[in-house]
Amino acid sequence: MTMERPRILLGSDEAWLELVHVDGDDWRVTADGASCMTADFPACLTVEEVADFAARMLSHLRAPSGRRFSAAVTPGRNNPPTLRAEPVDDGYAFFVRLTPNGDDDVCHLQREIDPVHVAELRDMFDGLRVSSGL
Repeated sequence: MTMERPRILLGSDEAWLELVHVDGDDWRVTADGASCMTADFPACLTVEEVADFAARMLSHLRAPSGRRFSAAVTPGRNNPPTLRAEPVDDGYAFFVRLTPNGDDDVCHLQREIDPVHVAELRDMFDGLRVSSGL
């Protein structure tokens, strides 16, 4: 599965999170929760960081343990976008924590994203990894 540009969209009309490559090391993070709480900010990420994040998520999804896990997009930075996965039936619900620009002085946004089936998640994160070119 290849895409025009690296991106991933988790969620539905009620609550969603998208990470999309803009150009070079420029990415855009957007999130929305029932149009009440939104986030839309640039993120400076390398393709390697995003591909590594996708690979770490895939390592949890290829052989699901049925236990919760979390992964930060850029673990070495202050306040990176972080997904916490909670097992629900045959999938995972996500809790996302976003702090625009990784700024410690800015309020963060936390959103819950409804469960997504494991097979669909594997396809999404594999698509992100493949489209990143790594």
